[in-house]
Amino acid sequence: MRTSVTIHRREFFGLAATAAALGASPRAALADNYPSRLVRIIVATTPGGGTDLAARVLAQWLSAKLNQSFAVENRPGGNNNIGTEFVAHAAPDGYTLFMANTVNAINGSLGEKLNYDFIADFAPVVHVVQTPLLMLVHPSLPAGTVPDFIAYAKAKTLTLASGGTGSSGHMAAALFEMMAGVRMLHVPYRGESVALTDLIGGQAQVLFATTGSSLAQAQAGTVRALAVTTVGPLAALPGVPPLSRFLPGYVATSWSGLCAPKATPAEIIMMLNREINLALADPTIRQRFADISGTSPGGSPADFARFIAEDTARWAKVAAFAGIKVD
Repeated sequence: MRTSVTIHRREFFGLAATAAALGASPRAALADNYPSRLVRIIVATTPGGGTDLAARVLAQWLSAKLNQSFAVENRPGGNNNIGTEFVAHAAPDGYTLFMANTVNAINGSLGEKLNYDFIADFAPVVHVVQTPLLMLVHPSLPAGTVPDFIAYAKAKTLTLASGGTGSSGHMAAALFEMMAGVRMLHVPYRGESVALTDLIGGQAQVLFATTGSSLAQAQAGTVRALAVTTVGPLAALPGVPPLSRFLPGYVATSWSGLCAPKATPAEIIMMLNREINLALADPTIRQRFADISGTSPGGSPADFARFIAEDTARWAKVAAFAGIKVD
């Protein structure tokens, strides 16, 4: 795996730029006939999460609009690496696609030897959805505000749960520790839902969780939401402040977006980009994502490539600061 972030960015933007060049090509006939058979959208997580939801929403839309079946196939495991590697080595013909997420921007910084390079081996298609995380604590914790929590965490050793080492929640918490000057005892779980269950039960005291899995619990009061990781408050939790109010510059999001194996014909990339941007403008689909406090950035392949490159560089700094490695 390459180690130069500069090279990564150049290669990734190069892949995105090819999608804008729609001149005559021997592969044009392939795009003209696409899709002519089943298209698989691989999801590297278990069913039910935000990435899985995004894939299923798009599969339903694309199946209807392109008159061909788009099916979601879950290949979880290895902190996203099993499904990601499968698509990295798939034929670049548009019939195997990948719903990437935040963890793909993190994994390259965790010291694990990977059999793929996410930035070099994938072509971005479109940024589908972005959701905040919630900073949650057990209701018994004697800290009702972020400043109170920071003071308490400096005096006590608190147990921080996460959905796994290098998960979006773990990295959001590490960014919080870096900026707030606190340290917590990290306990990784096999999935965010299991970590949330232990937070509710009092076995853990702190959890940074995606809204898709934790919003209902925060609204019900079974856990206490101290802050949201966006720059502004959420309509669904109007009384919960953004962390940036107390830690200027703090922002952490969980995102999902469609990618394809590198060398997928540019015509296919652009066809999918156009169709998905139409989907993201549809009020019904926008509401599906709004239900989990998500927004739909959309945009061009180059826009998505730029976002991923910046997110990858940002989490690399956090991983280095916190010494986060996969055993």
